[in-house]
Amino acid sequence: MRDAVRQATLAELGERGYAGLTVENVAERSGVHKTTVYRRWGNVEGLISDALELATDEPWPVPDTGSIEGDLRGIVQLVRTGFDDPELGPVSSAFVAAAMQSPDAARALHEFFVARHEQSADVVRRAVTRGELPGLVDVREVIRVAVAPVYYRLFVAHEPVTEQDADRAADAALAAARAGVL
Repeated sequence: MRDAVRQATLAELGERGYAGLTVENVAERSGVHKTTVYRRWGNVEGLISDALELATDEPWPVPDTGSIEGDLRGIVQLVRTGFDDPELGPVSSAFVAAAMQSPDAARALHEFFVARHEQSADVVRRAVTRGELPGLVDVREVIRVAVAPVYYRLFVAHEPVTEQDADRAADAALAAARAGVL
């Protein structure tokens, strides 16, 4: 039942966005009675929080190119292309929109990012082991600084993010890490 409701939530977010998400539509799409959905998830924020909680444990395809430049660029490109994806992009954008309006969704999105950044930080740990970065670097902060410009462009400035923009963001984070700023 939980998986059916989660899949229905993701499908509804993809088609209608956060503003169009309703418990009724999720119940209908999932085949789970509306009363059950209300009782277990409470509202759309509960549906979003649960979907994000489940997504937190899903694996993230962390690049391993053999260099920190390639790996960090790969991570930022994964974020960029994820928002460009016709199926995943609207869902990811809806999660961000929900987090702006709901403390529960914001908490769930935060936990999701903590897990993603921890998985992604492996590229920085490998770089430290290879001697490409100083040992005192904050591995999670390098990831946060690298992907932050993508989120700024998409959700604050409402600008497109090109491949070059993503590479520049990764390169800037790498320069800061090498300089000991991070």
